Amino acid sequence: MSETTKAYLYIHIAVILFGFTAILGDLITLTALVLVWWRVMITSGSLLFFFKQSSLTEMVTKGVLLKIAGVGVIVSLHWLCFYGAVKVANATVALVAMSATSVFTSVMEPLLNKQPFRKKDIIPGLLMIPCFVLITQYVPGGYYTGLAIGLLAAALAALFSILNKNLSKGINVYAFTFVELFSASVFLTFIIIANHYFSFFEVETYIPADMVQWGYIFILALFCTTLAYVLSLKALQHISAFASNIVINLEPVYGILLAVVLLGKKEYMHPGFYAGAFFIVVIVLMYPFLTKRYP
Repeated sequence: MSETTKAYLYIHIAVILFGFTAILGDLITLTALVLVWWRVMITSGSLLFFFKQSSLTEMVTKGVLLKIAGVGVIVSLHWLCFYGAVKVANATVALVAMSATSVFTSVMEPLLNKQPFRKKDIIPGLLMIPCFVLITQYVPGGYYTGLAIGLLAAALAALFSILNKNLSKGINVYAFTFVELFSASVFLTFIIIANHYFSFFEVETYIPADMVQWGYIFILALFCTTLAYVLSLKALQHISAFASNIVINLEPVYGILLAVVLLGKKEYMHPGFYAGAFFIVVIVLMYPFLTKRYP
């Protein structure tokens, strides 16, 4: 098997693992706050084995450590919204909402980087509007809040991806991710302590109920986060970022199919919903080709 073939295999496995995150979020009975706290704690701990201490010193020297930590807070808020959408609605609704990330990116990136807007960025966003209008016609009434929270998660994902791109140049990616997730775990620890005394959010327990729940937590953290991230980085050593992004854009497809198969009837939606989701995926997959054709 050639290195390129291995790279494509790695990236597809990574995207399938990413697709499992929504399903595990549904299966884990912890609230979104506690679930994300465990995820970032375990994942950041596992990343300690992938870099040397000098990588952290380099961030201090470049004066970006606190900025990266700040982005970690945004990452934690993104995951809170994503799993909140899963809990309020279901995995399918959350995944479809996340497919809007590229649209938010196309709007936010020129604004944050003080660049002019480009037609190839705006057109896919405009095309997605009728798709989401179609979807909302077939989302059960109780799921509208979940869809809105999922769209907020997509906007936060767009924001931290842009900031990451601007901050991560020349920095060890494993150390970079460790700082982000460690800062996320510190931030969420403060939130949990404050919640314990002031009860901002309803939390029944901070500990997984049994070994099955612990298993789901560790699969989410070690396989669907750490392993998936390492595989995606290995793939980028042998294929272009463009080729990688095309596969990553398939995450909602993999995730929705897995949700329907593994979670059963609770994930079934009206055919009109899937029609809207299909057109969104087509637009998302079309975008990288537009970027390559009209740089």
